[in-house]
Amino acid sequence: MGLPDALATPVRHIFFTGKGGVGKTSLSCGTAIALAKSGKKVFLVSTDPASNLNEMLEIPKLDVPTDVPKVPGLTVMNIDPEKAGEHYRQRALDPLRGTVPDADLKRMEESMSGACTMEVAAFDEFAGLFSEEGDVESGGFTKGYDHVVFDTAPTGHTLRLLSLPAAWNSFLDHNSMGNSCLGPSTAMKMNQKRFARALACLTNPQSTIIVLVARPDASTLKEAARSAQELADMDLKNQVVMINGVFTAQDPSDKVAMSRQEAGERALASMSPVLKDKVVCQLPLKPFNMVGLDRLLTLFDSEVLPDAGPTSEVKDVPISPLSTLMDDIAAPGHGLVLVMGKGGVGKTTCAAAIAVELATRGYPVHVSTTDPAAHLMDTVTGDLGSLLTVSRIDPHAETEAHIANIMEQYGKNLDEKGKALMLEDLRSPCTEEVAVFQAFEKVLNQHKNQFVILDTAPTGHTLLLLDQTGAYHKDLMRIASAGAAAGACA
Repeated sequence: MGLPDALATPVRHIFFTGKGGVGKTSLSCGTAIALAKSGKKVFLVSTDPASNLNEMLEIPKLDVPTDVPKVPGLTVMNIDPEKAGEHYRQRALDPLRGTVPDADLKRMEESMSGACTMEVAAFDEFAGLFSEEGDVESGGFTKGYDHVVFDTAPTGHTLRLLSLPAAWNSFLDHNSMGNSCLGPSTAMKMNQKRFARALACLTNPQSTIIVLVARPDASTLKEAARSAQELADMDLKNQVVMINGVFTAQDPSDKVAMSRQEAGERALASMSPVLKDKVVCQLPLKPFNMVGLDRLLTLFDSEVLPDAGPTSEVKDVPISPLSTLMDDIAAPGHGLVLVMGKGGVGKTTCAAAIAVELATRGYPVHVSTTDPAAHLMDTVTGDLGSLLTVSRIDPHAETEAHIANIMEQYGKNLDEKGKALMLEDLRSPCTEEVAVFQAFEKVLNQHKNQFVILDTAPTGHTLLLLDQTGAYHKDLMRIASAGAAAGACA
């Protein structure tokens, strides 16, 4: 079969996105390898905080651009949020050293230590990848590459990433304050060129293509359709769809296999019209994990190949039943249960199962989600009366409510100019991080005598949320000790 035509002669920037577990990393790696094998020079980068590119390509460390030994022309890298944060702080603050008092510089460094700064620093590095200039500080390490292939985080996190170029461009156009939680505005203004370039590249169909990856499964197809519309609303309209892992039963007498095949066929038949015209290929389910170059090279083969690797003996491992875990969780009578893990491992299913079991045992339970993709509402169905309640932390709604609350509390005594300055600062995209954290805190307080089951976003995004707790507390302590009147981010 080979690469589909849309990717065989693609534009420069190729984004792979989709629900956790659909095979984005496999397809991005396979595409990058195939393009490199065809003679192109390719830069493959992961923006997923929980990236496993190194495992897929069997390369120990990828925190800097690294050539793949067995694939001439292919360079790979993971964006490391912590390194990106340090690099970002250096670029923002180094020009000020020696020109501002050390105490002021220290306060700036402390205010730039939070999770929202780290997220935008990772975005800043991402934006630099659109540069074809020779200056490495401007992301020039992609200079001379024919294609830049992006392996992204699961959909919700990626939608936020792709919305940031327009958001930051707008913020910098209108913000006139001297500093923010992301550093001095002069430093931010220096980066506006790369934000504008990223936005121009992303919205140019001659420069960028979005590959929506799904499996023949109703939930992944539903998310792909929703993502397609949201991306189109951002003016990212050059989209194709790849259906990965299509199962075909080898034995018609195998009822389980036939049932699975038919379920996939039903899901594909009921696919949203938004997606149907965009499908460029359907890839068969392979009988092996797509790890290692030899296996990744088979990705676009139409034949279902047998696994040539040795089979390992399956050993019995003593595992306690779920009921034992539920007994342990239920023992305190109330508490917080965080369900975490990589995209596609079944967090939402586990969160729903725990919530339903606790409610069945007679405990009051509230189950909520911080995942921007929000599959929880589709999973928790049925009626357990007042014992089980469900909610979703909506980032957009929480941000608007947070801004309105801050303006009401702290802006009512300001003049019009002061209100305008405060509103400008609150329109910073990193305000969303604080708003979501506060909504998370509110859920816990409202249901503190119940069980709260939190279905989280994939690991990397969740760690940022949890880090926000410590960063926000540290910032408040810093402000209190300095006698300041308002927080750095909000």
